[in-house]
Amino acid sequence: MKKATFGEGVVIALVSSIIASVVFVSLSFLLSKETVFRLLTSGLAFAYSLYLLARSQGQVGRVTVILAWCLLLSALWVFYPSLTFFMLFHIMAIWLVRSLYRYTSLFSSLVDLCLNALGVASAFWAMHHTGSLFLSFWCFFLVQALFVYIPIGSGHQNLDRSGQTNNEPNFDCAYQAAEAAVRKLSTLR
Repeated sequence: MKKATFGEGVVIALVSSIIASVVFVSLSFLLSKETVFRLLTSGLAFAYSLYLLARSQGQVGRVTVILAWCLLLSALWVFYPSLTFFMLFHIMAIWLVRSLYRYTSLFSSLVDLCLNALGVASAFWAMHHTGSLFLSFWCFFLVQALFVYIPIGSGHQNLDRSGQTNNEPNFDCAYQAAEAAVRKLSTLR
C-alpha cells in the first residue's frame, strides 16, 4: 500500500470541506441543522477512517474494524447522545484506527491523541471566529494531515508486506527456550 502523505491530507481536507459545505446547505432545507451536522460528521469520519485503513500497512482486522465502526455508529444514532459526545466518539474512533494501524508505541499514539485535540480546538476556533462550516472542517482535517509526521514508534517491530510483525530472531529464541523447557520436563520423571 502507498503511504499517506501530507499532500494527500491537504487534498482530503479541501475535498471534505467542500463536501461538508455543499451537503450542509443542500440538506439543511430538508432536515434540522443538527441532524445534517451529525450526518456530515458520521459520513466524513467514516470515509476518513476508510482512507486510513487503505493507507495502512496492516491487513489484519480491517473487516472487524469496519463492522465495529458500523455497529457503534448505529448505536449512536439509536441512542442519539448530545452533539458533543457524538463528535467526540467520531474523533476517538479516528484516533483508534490510526493508533491500531499506524503506531507501535504508546507515546506516538498519545501524540496522535493530542493532534486530534488540536484539530478539534482549531475547528471550534474557526467556527467561533468565522462562523464558516467550510473553514471549521478545513481546519480540523488540515491538522489531521499532520499525522504523517508523528514517528511510528520504536523500531522493535518490523512489518513485512502482509502487515504481520517480523520478529524471526525473537521467535527462534522463544522456540529454543520452549524446546529446552520440554526437554527438562521430560527428564524429571
